[in-house]
Amino acid sequence: MKPNFFIKIRRIVIALMVFPCVLFAQSANSLLQYVNPNIGTAHCRWFHYAPGAFPFGMAKPGPSTNGSLSNANGWEATGYDYRDESIEGFPNFHEFQVGGIVFAPITGQLQTVPGKAENPNEGYRSRFDKKDEVATAGYYGVLLKDYGIKAEVTATPRVAFHRYIFPENKQSHILFDIGNKQGESGEVKDAKVVLTADGRIEGFVVTLPVYVQKYQPGAEVTMFFSAVLDKNPKSFGVFRGKEITAGKNELSGKGAGLYLTFDTKAGESITIKAGLSYTSIENARLNLTAEAEQLKFDDAKEQSAKAWNNSLNRIQVETPVYNDKVKFYTGLYHALLGRGLASDVNGAYPKNDGSVGQIPLDKNGKPLHHHYNTDAIWGAFWNLTQLWALAYPEYYSDWVKSQLLVYKDTGWLGDGIANSKFVSGVGTNFVSLAIANAYVSGIRDFDINLGYEAAVKNELDGKNRPFGAGKSDVAQFVKNGYVGHLDKGIGGSETWQFSASHTLEYSFSSYAVAQWAKLLGKKRDYQQLIQLSKGWQHLFNPELKLIQPKLENGAFIANFNPSKPWRGFQEGNSWQYTFYVPHDPLTLIAKIGRNTFNSRLDSVFRTAQKNAFGGGKVIDAFSGLESLYNHGNQPSLHTSWLFNFSQKPSLTQKWVRAICNEFYGVEGIHGYGYGQDEDQGQLGAWYVISSMGLFDVAGLTDSKPQLGLGSPLFTKIKIKGNKKYYSGKDFEIEVKNNNAENMYVQSFTLNGNTLHKPFIPLSAVQKGGKLVIEMGKEPKDQY
Repeated sequence: MKPNFFIKIRRIVIALMVFPCVLFAQSANSLLQYVNPNIGTAHCRWFHYAPGAFPFGMAKPGPSTNGSLSNANGWEATGYDYRDESIEGFPNFHEFQVGGIVFAPITGQLQTVPGKAENPNEGYRSRFDKKDEVATAGYYGVLLKDYGIKAEVTATPRVAFHRYIFPENKQSHILFDIGNKQGESGEVKDAKVVLTADGRIEGFVVTLPVYVQKYQPGAEVTMFFSAVLDKNPKSFGVFRGKEITAGKNELSGKGAGLYLTFDTKAGESITIKAGLSYTSIENARLNLTAEAEQLKFDDAKEQSAKAWNNSLNRIQVETPVYNDKVKFYTGLYHALLGRGLASDVNGAYPKNDGSVGQIPLDKNGKPLHHHYNTDAIWGAFWNLTQLWALAYPEYYSDWVKSQLLVYKDTGWLGDGIANSKFVSGVGTNFVSLAIANAYVSGIRDFDINLGYEAAVKNELDGKNRPFGAGKSDVAQFVKNGYVGHLDKGIGGSETWQFSASHTLEYSFSSYAVAQWAKLLGKKRDYQQLIQLSKGWQHLFNPELKLIQPKLENGAFIANFNPSKPWRGFQEGNSWQYTFYVPHDPLTLIAKIGRNTFNSRLDSVFRTAQKNAFGGGKVIDAFSGLESLYNHGNQPSLHTSWLFNFSQKPSLTQKWVRAICNEFYGVEGIHGYGYGQDEDQGQLGAWYVISSMGLFDVAGLTDSKPQLGLGSPLFTKIKIKGNKKYYSGKDFEIEVKNNNAENMYVQSFTLNGNTLHKPFIPLSAVQKGGKLVIEMGKEPKDQY
């Protein structure tokens, strides 16, 4: 058994336990009080939990309860699980397919291999109690019971801060576990860690993430760090697994690690500042110097809290329902946490070919923009990009410029990227749609010609297309107007298995780029793309009034089961994907028949409600794939808003509210459904925009985008104006007579003018103004 230090340190435990009170002694208007990162952390993805991070930061320190186990296929839940009762260590990188550089404080016997959850004593791992844990935006603190250590983390954009408060002990250690797999990192190829002559701990790890190997075989993801401590060790050594070599200051290769040993007094703290980089140790040092050379832990924590509060304050909501504010600001937090920095303070960034690129600098020597890691943008047009366009246009602009770096370096857009390496995720590619969205939304401070060239190529070009650029079957779509179905194929499933869902998705993205072409006067491109946007009609079965896969010869497939996923449909089925015509819902409604459409869709939601609009209480990312509606996955996220187009907006109001109230929770297990995939801010961002009563089914792809209006959960909403991209004036929503019973809109008034349809132009929000919504108990469909 590990030594129990509680008898010795009982007096200091009281001091240690006050840190929750200290953390939450925030001003009354701080929005951090409504952020609970622990929501939805049972069975969550690697990137979901990094409470120490800065908004959109590279440095994402946080605890790991099972990250050393990694995962088999690159996407399964790993990292922190709410149900676990012990912590291994504190990794500093948490991105899609990026994870590693673990620090771990321990006392007593030197143990250099993580213990197992079922037997923490066999390695470095400590039990903890939830009551001793504090997590909020930009800070995490916990009491490691087995060691009597209070561990805390926070960060600047590229520097991770760790502070460990030790008990009195002559064998207090800090482990730097560098050369082992962590989270979504995949296998480790190489690593190095060294204690330098001037006392720095530096090194790197080269990893082979599963998705990188799938979409860009042989490519690597490398993470670098340079750390300084505020106390010198009394001894040191290196380790590889259980093999420990005392007195040695450097080790290379897979499994490389280093330890420092201290003689600590009761309540003595040791702080680590770790500069991080994806390009070099030198740039990790530079990031540390530029952002945190003189910064102390508490200063960094305060700086991060201010940054988070300012970012969250872009959207202000009022309601007497506390949990609705928790869901809102926690969802917003997750939307601002993911897709973090990949470039250094000097503009250096990791290129797709493994070399280091340079972002152009301004006259003051600062990079003109940043580069980012990002999971696939699949489905993000129904959440993240709408949120970015509404309240964070400068990030949207940066994200577009970042994507165009990859295009300039490779000749192709990358749907998802890890250190610029292709990690397509689902084998499609919606980056062209997202860039077009930015343009039509008024975000145009990027290279328009290059962006348009990249977007058109992404929609139309299948020649010599790398697997990692997705859309491997796009040539067939361009030739035939749809993708022919195969029940067996060669190569990855993305190349042949999802004919129907690909046809629907390519139709949608063709429409988006067509609208951009129209605005630019590219008539030939517009005509070709707008014709391709009708491709979904090839697969509409007029007898079943469902989307049904077709063979290349034009015949519908036999033995068709509309509930079956994976046969022509990716992560969904025909019941779900039939509604996937976001760019042309009126034609879809006409083909089905308006009354049939309304009764069918209403029935879908009445049935879905019995399973909490997802997979019920089954804790699994893919639960609900065979259901009629699955809010836990992207293909269905727009469906509840379709009633606005079928003359039954009251049903959109009813069902969107129900989803917000029942699918979303405020617990570790019931957060984003039950253990379903939050996908780097997507489900959180959906809640944010939908709970405000603003949502565009077309994902802001129209040449003049409009927002559908719904039933806000809040009494007052304010979206702060942006002077750089829009008018700079705030947009306010006042919701009168709003409560749980009064869920139905009685009237909409925009700037004093009555609205007769549940839509407003996006430009109305960007110009600033006021929308007044009158609520009541009875459904109303005419305004």
